[in-house]
Amino acid sequence: MDPKAISTQLSVSPQISIDEVKALADLGYRSIICNRPDGEGADQPTFEEIEAAATAAGLQARYIPIVAGTVSDEDAELFARAMDELPKPALAYCRTGTRSATLWSLSQAKRMSVADILAATKAAGYDMAGVVRRIVNGGKTPTDTGDAHFEVVIVGGGAAGISVAASLRARRPGLEIAIIDPADIHYYQPGWTMVGGGIFNAASTAKTMASLIPAGVHWIKSAVAAFEPKDNAVVLDGCRVVKYDRLVVCPGLKLNWAGVEGLVETLGKNGVTSNYRYDLAPYTWELVQNLKSGRAVFTQPPMPIKCAGAPQKALYLSADHWLRKSRLGAIDIDFYNAGGVLFGVKEYVPALESYMARYGAGLHFFHNLKRIDGPAKRAWFEVKTPDAPVSEVEVEFDMIHVVPPQTAPDFIRVSPLADAAGWVDVDQATLRHKTWDNVWSLGDVMNAPNAKTAAAARKQAPVVAENIVADMRGLSPRAQYDGYGSCPLTVEKGKIVLAEFGYGGKLLPSFPTWLIDGTKPSRAAWLLKEQILPPVYWLAMLKGKEWMAKPEKVSVA
Repeated sequence: MDPKAISTQLSVSPQISIDEVKALADLGYRSIICNRPDGEGADQPTFEEIEAAATAAGLQARYIPIVAGTVSDEDAELFARAMDELPKPALAYCRTGTRSATLWSLSQAKRMSVADILAATKAAGYDMAGVVRRIVNGGKTPTDTGDAHFEVVIVGGGAAGISVAASLRARRPGLEIAIIDPADIHYYQPGWTMVGGGIFNAASTAKTMASLIPAGVHWIKSAVAAFEPKDNAVVLDGCRVVKYDRLVVCPGLKLNWAGVEGLVETLGKNGVTSNYRYDLAPYTWELVQNLKSGRAVFTQPPMPIKCAGAPQKALYLSADHWLRKSRLGAIDIDFYNAGGVLFGVKEYVPALESYMARYGAGLHFFHNLKRIDGPAKRAWFEVKTPDAPVSEVEVEFDMIHVVPPQTAPDFIRVSPLADAAGWVDVDQATLRHKTWDNVWSLGDVMNAPNAKTAAAARKQAPVVAENIVADMRGLSPRAQYDGYGSCPLTVEKGKIVLAEFGYGGKLLPSFPTWLIDGTKPSRAAWLLKEQILPPVYWLAMLKGKEWMAKPEKVSVA
């Protein structure tokens, strides 16, 4: 007997014996559902025998026999009814537990999200890929798949998705491409730090999605529910199915605001803000302007996160404003970082440490924000210092800039495309999926060990486009990605430490040191960030113009 909990109300199990029924009662189960027809196996007890043992042990039992591979819509309805009527927790079993897990998945299709259902069954060891379309369809068998087909389907219309679509169209103008994304608005997210620092207007970082989709590219305005790579299919909400010859996956990552207890309820008020949201970045600047004295706290969650330098960029621009307004002496600044270093590439750390010292900011490593009470203006951090017991500290604040924990989107984490950690599993050079040869990924969602920045996507898009076109010609990958990422660290208004690096922390400067020495604060780097990069983003990167982003050719030994 090996019951696997799928929910608080149900566990599933392979075939149980008569002797194990009493043990189930001792474990706290109150009912049993048999999904295995009598006579399926020679050594299998009949349901009547199981029911008698259940009655003797004080359990209820229900018989919903399912022939392997033939779970009907009516069977799922019977299972749902049994789950409503029987006392819980219940245990359902068949030969392996798969039929029981399938019945539960279909019965919950109208009550839970597809991702939550797939995550629960996956955690219990059951793969529901075979019935994912039925789950998406509310537990019912689809009567019309309504398939559309494209040569290339791109999931995600952010910086990565639109850029790779434009780069593909530049190489093959007649290519049939579809972008799948439900959003109406596309954001220039690197600009939000500048909004929070009073440099940019928030509206300048937003444009309509329709205005940015490359000419000739189809826009499917829908959310993705699941992937079926064996069938070259993407399943959308509502159970529409889009088929592809080649797939590009780049939906970005998920900002898990609910991952900090109490955060959702207090965001945008009580002095709690974040530059990681379009609507909150202006509130950051409002708080900075209004704070005359007190304590300002800035947080950074565990990696990986979008733009690893952004949490401290908010601190630097805020502190610089207070310095210029002669308020710094009355404001205590603290940076609470879940990691153990200020920045992951050591060459940039001395300059950043000098600015932390300049602003009198307290550095607290291995501190991860777990809970916040906005009205009380208190936050609690879990402290995991190496070689020391885990502890918790309480911190008061007048203003707090929070960066939420971040993960791959739910529909990615539970998909066949994900690695064990939930990220799309790619070769870090070619960005091709390690299992599915006609799938590529780029941007924040894939598992290559690079910085998750728009600058990284700018370099990745041409690599993916080049390799897809090579694949169409029957050739091996022609381009490789070196892990390039860039993080313009806004250490003060008018100066930036321009961190540019690749895999393994190798420095990859774009400019000669006489123009911009990335390890030192630079006025030229500020002009690049403030005046040059936004138009490059809108007018070059998203248009397939690969300025300073031509793909590096695969080296041949």
